[in-house]
Amino acid sequence: MKIEVKKFKDLSVEEIYEILKLRSEVFVVEQECVYQDIDGKDKKAMHLMGKKDNEIIAYTRILDGGDYYELPSIARVVVKKKTRGEERGKEIMKESIKYIKENLQEKTIVLAAQKYLDKFYKELGFIVEGEEYLEDGIPHQKMKLKP
Repeated sequence: MKIEVKKFKDLSVEEIYEILKLRSEVFVVEQECVYQDIDGKDKKAMHLMGKKDNEIIAYTRILDGGDYYELPSIARVVVKKKTRGEERGKEIMKESIKYIKENLQEKTIVLAAQKYLDKFYKELGFIVEGEEYLEDGIPHQKMKLKP
């Protein structure tokens, strides 16, 4: 998997389409969650795309401190269903963490994690902060990666 990092304005029309399609396939259809995916934050975000054979199979968006949380955050973490089990999620998360540390000069990172992915994020070094809450009908928890 080759990972590309782009600002919103540098994404091609095809890439934007593929990102939104993947997020919709997983978050709306697979998870049966009706929510406002296009939330205005994509324009502020850095987009990490994991590509294999020119297809986006993994994705995250990174928001700088102040754009969502006070600290930089990783959001919309998604892996194409047919490639799950191949460690693509860990691979793109490690690149996302590396990007924040190297480019945003921040070692503490926050995310809103779906509760069922607790083990996945803990294996990457994130710890739970605060109480579980519902977001769009799905249990979530705030998690932080500290230096």
